[in-house]
Amino acid sequence: MDYIALGKTNLLVSRTALGAMALANVSDEDKATRIINKAYESGINFFDTARESEESERRLGNTLHGAIRKDIFVATKTKAHSSDEIAEDIDKSLTALKTDYIDLYQLDNPSILPELGGDDRIVEKLLTLKRDGIIHHFGIATENYEMAKKVLVSSVEWETLQVPFNILCSDYVASLVDECKKKDIGFVAMQPLCGGIIQNIPLAVGFFNQFESTVPLWGAHTEDELQQIIYFSENPPIIDEQFEREVEKLRVFFN
Repeated sequence: MDYIALGKTNLLVSRTALGAMALANVSDEDKATRIINKAYESGINFFDTARESEESERRLGNTLHGAIRKDIFVATKTKAHSSDEIAEDIDKSLTALKTDYIDLYQLDNPSILPELGGDDRIVEKLLTLKRDGIIHHFGIATENYEMAKKVLVSSVEWETLQVPFNILCSDYVASLVDECKKKDIGFVAMQPLCGGIIQNIPLAVGFFNQFESTVPLWGAHTEDELQQIIYFSENPPIIDEQFEREVEKLRVFFN
């Protein structure tokens, strides 16, 4: 398993990460537990979820609490619009995840990028939570690429940026990866399989091997699917002319 520093954070995370939101759709608790355990036993140490999906937070917490907790990094998100709402959400997330700290806390699709001195006091709350050790790092998760560009020029030192990024995305999105690398902002790719549209896992995994500073969040629904992702992450396809032809064929088909 490969590990990289996530931007300016001190988190040495596995480049193959588990997007735990998918766990809420797994049919039963035992299957979800087996997926999480398989990820952990395979060397995955970065798990991302969200307060919006309390079930995925709870299932992560039930499996990764206790002695294991010190060996992993947990990221979650909040849709809060104010410091008071963040205070409520963080308590609920800590309880569900069975932990007393969050490694990476992210604002989830904010409509306006918070700034220091704003009426919402969101940035001030995040800084206080970080000072108190309740969160260790904070960032932004957004599906709006214009919002993502604002993060890059914000006066606030956002430590990570999470946006949809996969083999079907335009070069414009790839340019965000480069900008984040220059500014030492950790880049996390949501929807690496484009919500299940992309079925060719070797091709999808090979695509991300071209972006060494990117951490894709793979949302596995079964152990077999996770095993494929892990296998091809450790045995990636060769990036050659044939690979490029297959990528172009896929893009033409969907676009």
